[in-house]
Amino acid sequence: MELFFSVEKEKEYHDYKCFEIGGSMMGNEIKTIGVLTSGGDAPGMNAATRAVVRTALARGMRVMGIRKGYNGLINGDIFEMDARSVSDTIQRGGTILYTARCLEFLEPEGQQRGADMCNVFGIEGLVVIGGDGSFRGAEKLAGLGINTICIPGTIDLDIACTEYTIGFDTAVNTAMEAIDKIRDTSTSHERCSIVEVMGRNAGYIALWCGIVNGAEDILLPEKENISEDDLIVRILQNRKKGKKHNLIIVAEGIGGSAALAERIEKVTGIAARATILGHLQRGGSPSAVDRMHASMMGAYAVDLLSEGKTNRVVAFQKGRYVDYDISEALAMTKDIDDFKIGVSRLLETR
Repeated sequence: MELFFSVEKEKEYHDYKCFEIGGSMMGNEIKTIGVLTSGGDAPGMNAATRAVVRTALARGMRVMGIRKGYNGLINGDIFEMDARSVSDTIQRGGTILYTARCLEFLEPEGQQRGADMCNVFGIEGLVVIGGDGSFRGAEKLAGLGINTICIPGTIDLDIACTEYTIGFDTAVNTAMEAIDKIRDTSTSHERCSIVEVMGRNAGYIALWCGIVNGAEDILLPEKENISEDDLIVRILQNRKKGKKHNLIIVAEGIGGSAALAERIEKVTGIAARATILGHLQRGGSPSAVDRMHASMMGAYAVDLLSEGKTNRVVAFQKGRYVDYDISEALAMTKDIDDFKIGVSRLLETR
């Protein structure tokens, strides 16, 4: 019986353990992957990138970081990452890989250039962290022979195939804290406050903030909203009942917050102020919820690549991490939760 492993035996044992733990030891499979962040930044993107890099390294892969999304891909802004590349990043907002618009990538020539650049750098698999626009780009690359896996990173929570998107929890908490402060001063001055939160086509942040901040009204792009006249009537009725302030949450997709505040003040005589929170909601250290989902999704994405899968979206459904075909995921539709809207209406001042 051998008491010590030879070098060859040690390597065989290491390969076996990696196969046992990781599910695959690559062999002739993917050896080099790339990772990029695309679209609007979201808190937790760095945690996802960190998980991708360290999981891939543990699987014996090389990892290439791609700066500035698809713009960096087609222009070759690519560098090799190691475990230290993502040290001290899990708590940071924004994205260390940066992000940028790339109109060129919307065209077939740009997509082919991206695929060609993957081949130049030996990138056999690509992890894309972003929203549905980023997923469409990944779908095109998959059609050109690049193994692609997408991770939903967007504060808007508007990816239909998943119950959770990275960045949403932090964005809601950031907006909630800001609105609490606005409410304090609104109460002191007996004002009406109109607060506009992000969400061009999706009202999830507005709905959540409306409920958790105790708003009197919430205006959403997905639903028919109360008219301005009815809104003004409600404000006057609330004042007669002894309500000293009103809080109205407006989704970005509705807009017109400043004009609404002016009309309320002109018609009612009640001081009204509009506050647009804007990109404040994108920044800041990610919450524990965002860090956890981002880490799990990042590791899951690498596992999919190690299994030779492509054209997939990582999702969170019913307490589990699952994956969908990108085309299938993009074809799904998602509506805002009527139950939450109903509850918000019940909790409003009557």
